[in-house]
Parts: sequence; C-alpha cells; structure tokens
Amino acid sequence: MSATVEGGSSSPTRPRWREVAYGGMQLGFDDNHTGETFLADMVMNANVVKRDLLKVMQDSISISQYLCIVALVVLVWTYTLRSTMNENSLLILDGTLLVSRFLILILTEEMLSLGLLLHYFLNISFFTTGLYVLAPIYQTLTRSNSSDSIWAATFSLLLLHLFLHDYSGSTIRNPGALKNPNLTSCISLNASVVASVFIASRLPSRVHVFAIMLFSLQVFLFAPLIAYCMKKYSFRLHLVFSVGLMAVTLAFVYALHPLVFVLLLGIFIFVTVVCPYWLIGLQECKFEINGPWDEAKLCFDITD
Repeated sequence: MSATVEGGSSSPTRPRWREVAYGGMQLGFDDNHTGETFLADMVMNANVVKRDLLKVMQDSISISQYLCIVALVVLVWTYTLRSTMNENSLLILDGTLLVSRFLILILTEEMLSLGLLLHYFLNISFFTTGLYVLAPIYQTLTRSNSSDSIWAATFSLLLLHLFLHDYSGSTIRNPGALKNPNLTSCISLNASVVASVFIASRLPSRVHVFAIMLFSLQVFLFAPLIAYCMKKYSFRLHLVFSVGLMAVTLAFVYALHPLVFVLLLGIFIFVTVVCPYWLIGLQECKFEINGPWDEAKLCFDITD
C-alpha cells in the first residue's frame, strides 16, 4: 500500500541550476546545461580597437624613417665600393656622426647624466679600438668567396634585418628602460653586423675597412636609439626630421639611379599611405564573439 497525501503531490521540487566555475555536476541537470540567459551576455567585437587613419599614418612614418637610414647606409657602401668616397671622407663622416649622436642625446634625453655620458665614451673608445685591431681580419675574411655570393648574402641579411627590426623601440637599451630588447631585435642587429662585415671584406685597405665598419655599426646600433629619444622628446620634431630624411634619401638615390628612386618612392608611399588605409579597411572585417563560454577569469578580493 502506498502512502499518499490527500490533496497534495508526491513529486519532489526540482533544484535550481546555478552558474558556478568549479562546482561539478548539479543534480537534475546535464553537464553541458546552459541557463535561459546564456546568450544574453554575448558581446560582439568587444576587444576590437577603432583606429584613426591619420594616427596610423603618423606611426608608420617610423618605418619609412628607418628604411631611409638603411638606404643611406647602402648608398655609402656603394660609393665606397666604387671608390667615390675615400677613407678620409669616411673618417670625417664617422666623426660627424659620433659628435651628432652625443649632442642629440644630451638635448633630448632627460635621464642622461655625466656618469652615463662617461660610460658611453669609454664604451665607444673600447669599441673603436677593437674595430681597428680586427680590421685586417675583416679585410681577408671572404677572400675565397666570389663577389656575387657576397652581394646575394648581404642583400638577404639586410632583408632579414628590416623584417625583424623593432620599429617601435630601440635596438639597444635606452637610458631608463625597464627591459632589454627582445630576441628578434638582437637577430636583426646581428644580421646587419654580418652584412657590414661582408661589405668591408671587399675594400682595398685596412683604413677603408675600419672606417666603413665604424660607420655601419654606428648607424645600426645608435640610429634607432637617437630616433627613439627624438620621438619621445617631441613628436613634431620626429615628423620634421623623418620628412627631411626622406627628401635627402630620395635626392641621393635619384642621383645614383632614377629607377631605384622610383622603387624607393613607391615603397615609401606603400608603407606610409597604402598600408594604414589597408589596415583600417581590414578592421571592418573583424568578427569576434565574447560570452560566458570564454575561459573564466577568477577575481580574488583580498582585504586586510
């Protein structure tokens, strides 16, 4: 005989489902059960950043600026290999770059002290002495290799350098920086150094090798630092310097070869105008869905 309650029901009430991160299965519900408000918290494109075309174009100028710097280095290499620039001209250029770098650092870097300047001066002294001692080794390093192989390797290394270069920061650690450059920046710098050694190994004298190596390493090591300090000091100064550098580079390239001038001008337009417009257009194709199905982010309230 079953016991019944008169005027009532014998079925138990169903427990309420609760949304918990780590609670295991709940009685009466499947493991993949979702509540009625599961899709109410769905958000479309929550993390998509709306970019301004003018701001992206201004940021892309840093890339064009460094392309100009590398193009000027290649121009100096070309004129040196053609004997248009002799060793005296290269040494004067090296001294001018060295003095200019220290002046720009003094004028733009607020955290620069006399002790840090002395540290830089000692490092440059050891660096220059080491280059002069190693110049005979660099001169004979690729004597057994053909020139075509050297040009192809140098071109490939420069492409690798441009592809891996950190255009938002500095190749070496700037004063006051909290972290060192990343691995790709170091690989990029090493590629430029090896390319410089390959070019120096094709020069006729020890002084030529020393001068071109000093010039190349000054540019590849310290030009990103100078550009970074200048941009941090004044963005308007950064823009004026970049536009002037583009004009000077294009003028020298045109004097070398008009076809190279057209190619370089097209690269500048593509990097500064086409790529930012392309990026802004691709932002409209961004489709991202966020909701309760994403990985839970636990927040712990720690009170004293």
